[in-house]
Amino acid sequence: MAALPLGSWMTSGLVLGGVGVVFGALIAAAHRRLRVWEDPRIDAVAEILPGSNCGACGFAGCRSFAENVVEGAAPPSTCTQMTEDAVGEVAGLLGVDAGVAVKRSARLLCAGGLGLARQDASYVGLGTCRAAAAVAGGGKACPWGCLGLGDCIPVCDDDAIALDARALPVVDPDACTACGRCVDACPRGLLELRPVAHALVVQCKSALEGDTALALCDVACTACGKCIQDAPPGALELRAGIPVVADGRWDELSPDVTARCPTGAIRWVVGRQRFDARPEEVAA
Repeated sequence: MAALPLGSWMTSGLVLGGVGVVFGALIAAAHRRLRVWEDPRIDAVAEILPGSNCGACGFAGCRSFAENVVEGAAPPSTCTQMTEDAVGEVAGLLGVDAGVAVKRSARLLCAGGLGLARQDASYVGLGTCRAAAAVAGGGKACPWGCLGLGDCIPVCDDDAIALDARALPVVDPDACTACGRCVDACPRGLLELRPVAHALVVQCKSALEGDTALALCDVACTACGKCIQDAPPGALELRAGIPVVADGRWDELSPDVTARCPTGAIRWVVGRQRFDARPEEVAA
């Protein structure tokens, strides 16, 4: 096959080079025209954040949080995993007030641990709550009770959860960052994030009442209504057999509403929850 003349090679090169220059110019023009400007402070804030993407702030990860802080949609203190120094650094960088964070922690809505809740059978299988829940409820008579296998523990990056002697997860509110991973891990929905200032906790989710509830657990809420009688009118109400605080009424409550609970299902919790008392010990 005959070789192409030198002039043909040069022409081809010039054409291809020209096409490259034209497309390069078009891309550069499109970049200038379509480029979305981003505040450089977003990157600066994102570098200070812990990068855990836990979602406890209410935004879809640390980057989204940084964008909203820069826009003024959230105060720096909304991040529950930043130290005070880091919150102050972000506030100083943006020239804004750090804000006041509402400390939240996970609370367990069950006190029916070993020796208190009835067992219909012994569960032998994969040692997770999710697996046990799928096999006849793990042998626990109460279908609302904690299964005690600790699925919530390995998902906590802050080492804030440990099982107690009754195989119930105890959350350290000082270490908890309210990331919500333990809430998602519980197959029975027994962990709930709430402000630590909301000290009244009903440690039961059973929909049963009276002796029917007690037949399954010594510390079940029986829906007797004594706590409602001892609370300010309208501050507490029964919903599906469980006392619930009415909206905006938390500040009106006191430990007095727990005094006459016959089973100790309703507690005034300051610090860590306690699941080590039997009903007679609570009454005493």
